[in-house]
Amino acid sequence: MSWLETFRTGINGVRSHRLRSFLTVLGILIGIAAVILTVGLGEGAQGQVTSEITALGSNVLTITPGSSTSSTGIRQALGSASTLTMADVHALASPVDAPDVKAVAPITSSSEELVAGSSTWTTTVQGSTPSWLNVRGRTLAQGRFIDDQDVTDHAAVAVLGATTASELFKGEDPVGQTVDVGASGVPVTVVGVLTSTGSSSSSSSTSDPDDLLVIPITTGAERIFGGTSRNSVSSIALQARSSGDLTAAYQEADHLLLQLHGITTASDADFTITSEQSLISTATSVDHTLTILLGGVAGISLLVGGIGVMNIMLVSVTERIREIGLRKALGATPAVIRRQFLVEASVLGLVGGALGALLGIIGATFLPSVVGDPITISPIAMVGALVVALAIGIAFGVYPASRAAHLAPIDALRTE
Repeated sequence: MSWLETFRTGINGVRSHRLRSFLTVLGILIGIAAVILTVGLGEGAQGQVTSEITALGSNVLTITPGSSTSSTGIRQALGSASTLTMADVHALASPVDAPDVKAVAPITSSSEELVAGSSTWTTTVQGSTPSWLNVRGRTLAQGRFIDDQDVTDHAAVAVLGATTASELFKGEDPVGQTVDVGASGVPVTVVGVLTSTGSSSSSSSTSDPDDLLVIPITTGAERIFGGTSRNSVSSIALQARSSGDLTAAYQEADHLLLQLHGITTASDADFTITSEQSLISTATSVDHTLTILLGGVAGISLLVGGIGVMNIMLVSVTERIREIGLRKALGATPAVIRRQFLVEASVLGLVGGALGALLGIIGATFLPSVVGDPITISPIAMVGALVVALAIGIAFGVYPASRAAHLAPIDALRTE
């Protein structure tokens, strides 16, 4: 029997039991679609996290203070101490002490309530210097950014993120408007609006880089944040001259701060330096682990689908024993019989895989608007889905096909 005849016979075998074949295909379809969507969701999350971290600025190192200890002896989280000061900022900005550092931006921050007319909004208020704009890799949509004169004069001016501007002014032009900041209601004049990064539309200021208000660092220290040490900063953003100089900038900053703080052992450092690459690596690792976990759960449904293929083929062998005996009596070899049933199992797997891939594409198109997260579908994943579905059909069809091939013709013909 030729391959073409074997294929035609296999197709007819599948079509002769439509409902049973449909249910078998359905199991594979669901499994393939689930794997494609879960892996796509994981890859989409990785891409989103990477873009959001990259939006913080290119070639950037972030220096945060160490931990503090409360009066009861409880050690607080990293960043809770006030170990970084403006003196550290000026030292890091020195081209002599740190030649591979291009720019430095001190940052003081706090979550504050903003009031503009009848609109209120709580967001992150950051005090910084004009270098913040370049270090963070941001641009202006309108107006201007804070300048050196604003810092010197402790000017009551502010620049809004795109999300903050839309929440406070509802489509009106924010530039020139007044916003009251903090519990004391310090009035500041909006002089500019940042261009949206497009990384997130979340209303949470901790995850949306467009939800913030930037003021001169001196204004924040004297009129909004206050505190016992108005010379301290919450963090320092440091930009290397290029991506190739990032390691050198890291070493220069680490060495310089250890000297300034009088620390001789690196393990005793009262500050932490992180790069965007380390943040991306950590976040990607977490997303990758979750993707594997979800993909494994979805893979269980593929296993169930494969068992369904084996069951349907075993039932088919039982029902067609007389047909198998007749074919063998007419000269069909065990290899031909085995090939016929393997073709039937492969057709079930391939059809289930194709329909599962199609369902995955449809899901990736419509689900992001429902779950709020992107789903990335790669061509490799699609081809892999078809290969896996075909492999399932073949693997779980081997036993039924071998059982049919080893039936004795005389015994098969005697079967009622």
